[in-house]
Amino acid sequence: MIRVLVTDGMEKSAIEELRAKGFEVVEHFYEPEALGEALKDFDVIVVRSATKVRQPIIDIAAKAGRLKLVIRGGVGVDNIDVAYAIEKGIKVSNTPNASSASVAELALAHMFAISRFINISNVSMRQGKWDKKKYEGVEISGKTLGLVGFGRISRELAKKASALGMTVIYTDIIGKAKDCDEYEFCELNDVLKRADYLSLHIPFFKEQGALIGKDQLAMMKDGSFLINCARGGVVDEAALVEALDNGKLAGAGIDVFVEEPTKNEALVNHPKVSVTPHIGAATKEAQTRIGSEINSIICDLFK
Repeated sequence: MIRVLVTDGMEKSAIEELRAKGFEVVEHFYEPEALGEALKDFDVIVVRSATKVRQPIIDIAAKAGRLKLVIRGGVGVDNIDVAYAIEKGIKVSNTPNASSASVAELALAHMFAISRFINISNVSMRQGKWDKKKYEGVEISGKTLGLVGFGRISRELAKKASALGMTVIYTDIIGKAKDCDEYEFCELNDVLKRADYLSLHIPFFKEQGALIGKDQLAMMKDGSFLINCARGGVVDEAALVEALDNGKLAGAGIDVFVEEPTKNEALVNHPKVSVTPHIGAATKEAQTRIGSEINSIICDLFK
């Protein structure tokens, strides 16, 4: 029997479907020091963000020879040493299509929150304050949205923002998209300089460090907004707090952090920041799609 280890949770109906098809599914989180040994007895591991599948774990699993597939339920695979796993004969997959709409909607929600002080006014009202005159916001209609990275999530956000009356510009490492002439391609520095709202949709590579640091923030418009629902490491958090403190940025919407759970209280408690605990894909619809896509990957390999 093919054994599947689910470490970070998976939609229940998808698990039931796998079991109905004859797979043995075990739901259990292992600490890193125990995960490698556990994987000696599994053909597949399904992870989200919490579980890291690094070289030492892969070495133990590969030596045993049973593990054939690592699946990341989500878009990014930065918590998996992908090239090393493939080198050891272990296939790595993710579910890039399933959560695009949900992440795009969260990015848009953060844009509204920081534009209209929904984040901080919600807190102040619970403290008995009525700061009506204090919270004069801005409309997003007529503003320019700059997208860094132009993959599935970014394109979903572009469509939604355009429908709300925003002008969309974007940059991407592979250059201009062939099928999106309604949006303007720009180099990164031009996007930084022109955007009223900057939304990041790129992976994080530890060896490259933060793409958005002090110099990049300095290029942005005075009073602009930053949205990060991608990966925490792509933004220098200290530089971001400084830009918020000195008024360079009017606000930031942050769903991802350098360290998770984050201990950066200066960022989380900043009155100009709307924060969420890495919930970009946390919708019922996205979880259903992720579960379905995971099952298809498993069944295709072991059919």
